[in-house]
Amino acid sequence: MSQQAIEKVPAQAWITTFAGTAINLCLGILYAWSIWKSALVNVDRAGEMMTGINEGWVYLTNAQAATPFSLCVIIFALLMIPGGRIQDRISPKFGATCGGLLLAAGCIVAGLMKSYTGLIIGFGILGGAGMGIGYAAPTPAALKWFGPEKRGLVAGLVVGGYGGAALYIGWLGQKLIDLYGITGSFVVLGSFFAVVVVIAGQMLKAPPEGYVPPANVTNAGHSGATEKTHNWEAADVLKTWQFYALVFMFILTTQSGLLIISSANGLMMTTAKGMPFFMANAWILVSYGGLINASGRVGTGYYSDKIGRLNAYCLNCGVSALCLFSLPFVISTQNLFLLFLVVGVAYWQYGGGLSLMPSFTADFYGAKNLGFNYGLVFIGWGLGFFMARIGGVIQDITGSLNLAFYISGGLLVAGVILAKLTTKPQYNG
Repeated sequence: MSQQAIEKVPAQAWITTFAGTAINLCLGILYAWSIWKSALVNVDRAGEMMTGINEGWVYLTNAQAATPFSLCVIIFALLMIPGGRIQDRISPKFGATCGGLLLAAGCIVAGLMKSYTGLIIGFGILGGAGMGIGYAAPTPAALKWFGPEKRGLVAGLVVGGYGGAALYIGWLGQKLIDLYGITGSFVVLGSFFAVVVVIAGQMLKAPPEGYVPPANVTNAGHSGATEKTHNWEAADVLKTWQFYALVFMFILTTQSGLLIISSANGLMMTTAKGMPFFMANAWILVSYGGLINASGRVGTGYYSDKIGRLNAYCLNCGVSALCLFSLPFVISTQNLFLLFLVVGVAYWQYGGGLSLMPSFTADFYGAKNLGFNYGLVFIGWGLGFFMARIGGVIQDITGSLNLAFYISGGLLVAGVILAKLTTKPQYNG
């Protein structure tokens, strides 16, 4: 895209884009969950009361610790649908502010209740609802300002904030736990999120009625990118088989990422046995994952504008499948370099999926009703939680995640096959 074409885009388009990034940098606490999971899980002492600054908390099993995370994911996905409608019909500003305040309240509730129930209510239910309503606002609002040849990059920039949140929350969360305990970490972060989201939320704005994005030459490799795409209503979207294909593609690209994200801290500690520094600073892998997750969203969005959504999706899933299959070997050899490499690819693939799927949805069904339509497709992201839960059960039974890694890699291969069969729908209304 030329500099001249970029300058034709109103300044508000970029303000909305980067305000959305800031909001998602708060909503993305989900990706640092393994920090709290590690603090809460001690299988040998499950049920005992923690001491010191964490007094009053109870140790959990791996399966229990996966439940607030999994519940947060599914509620997040379900609330994306009404969140998308709020964004389309009321305003992205309203949706982002409400969502951010719900998440902040959830963090504070989880911290103050000091219980498994509190984690379910605070992090799982309130946190998931806040993420769903809040996350539904920035991406559609930003994409409506741009034509299809720029959607991948813009989607990547906005959702990159959500993935990049773990970059600082992983480190900050661990430091807050060390200084103020589990309760203090949740309360401090919840208060911080409330301030940031309220401020950034006021900067979000959808384009005025009748706005048409600047016309640009479409890349030859772009998949279905043309402003002649009909603006589908949800009722018509649901009648197309491609909608269900996108949902399953989302499930398959998501499940491996959520498995890795929910276990990153533990993977570091297992692989780094005998290396005191890395065992004591397992948050490094979580923060690294946040950086690659965010980079994968921007990077994949960028090259999907060049080589097409389909090619980008297949490339990401294929390479990540190979890495998932290799993880048991990498862990057994205790090779930290290889661990960072293969986990990095898994984070990149997962992040890339979250920039590809809103772009796929806009390319297939138009930009006007993108908030609600993408909310429907986003159900696939929520359903991808199952691998995190299955992984916890497998780990409790077998003592490792090896079987979960093999299953997850196989599902990524299935995603490549499904993507190859999926074509853009034709509107016949």
